[in-house]
Amino acid sequence: MANAIAPIELDLGRLEAMAESDYYNPYAIFDWPESIPQDQPWMSENLVTAAGTEYWDSFTREQQLALTRCEAVNFFSLNVHGIRELLGEVVMRIHSKPYAGASEFLHHFIGEENEHMWFFSTFCLRYGGKIYPAQPSIDVTTLHGVGEQARELVVFARILIFEELVDHFNALMATDAALPHIARELNRVHHQDESRHVAFGRQIFVKLLEQVKRERPEDVPVLAEYFETYLDYSIRSLYNPAVYRDAGLPDPLELRRKLLAHPQRAVAHERILARTRRFLERSGLGVGTVAA
Repeated sequence: MANAIAPIELDLGRLEAMAESDYYNPYAIFDWPESIPQDQPWMSENLVTAAGTEYWDSFTREQQLALTRCEAVNFFSLNVHGIRELLGEVVMRIHSKPYAGASEFLHHFIGEENEHMWFFSTFCLRYGGKIYPAQPSIDVTTLHGVGEQARELVVFARILIFEELVDHFNALMATDAALPHIARELNRVHHQDESRHVAFGRQIFVKLLEQVKRERPEDVPVLAEYFETYLDYSIRSLYNPAVYRDAGLPDPLELRRKLLAHPQRAVAHERILARTRRFLERSGLGVGTVAA
């Protein structure tokens, strides 16, 4: 069939072995306290969306701590929604012909991501009393006139971008001694698993991009533009006016607008996305700079 997805050949033996040797029971390894102290941050203070700005400095200490609590719940909520989306995409493909060679690893992937969704949602509901609603996503149908390979690449690229973005936060918060132990542990365990998932995601990205370049090279600049849009969307999803409202901050929508336009936040965005940008540029899909 013309332009059909060719079988994806991946070297997943090491990742499968690691998934088996690193297996843990998520329902047994965490010590869930009845409550978390509200006089310590729940999210690293240098990772909140107001960090590095005069707005953060203008908040009272109570407001700063409230913002870390609400942003921790929002960050874990974003994980819940992102995982649910990627699970749906992977489950639909796990035994299809193009991905037959990856099905063994994908079973591990699905199991681990389901467990991640459970422990992130547990934190949100137990300590935050809510999961923040999902924000409207970018529909893949906005890619007009591209081939099947490009559309398939977008599915796995979105998964990869999501995983790399959250892993930036996980890796830093896993070792932040100022955070409650349970918050550090969730970030640590997720970072451990995501190292395998990112390695898998990069492999499959490269293979699908090879098919795009071979079958429809004219789709490459369209993809680069789409990934620019998706990176910007991913960053903006961190800035939730409901978080600012719940933290007791005035004029949440205006605060979001000001923070997104702040030059220090633009620097933070580039730091968050640096690893993903380098990978895209090496792949021939450089996307420039995230617009504020």
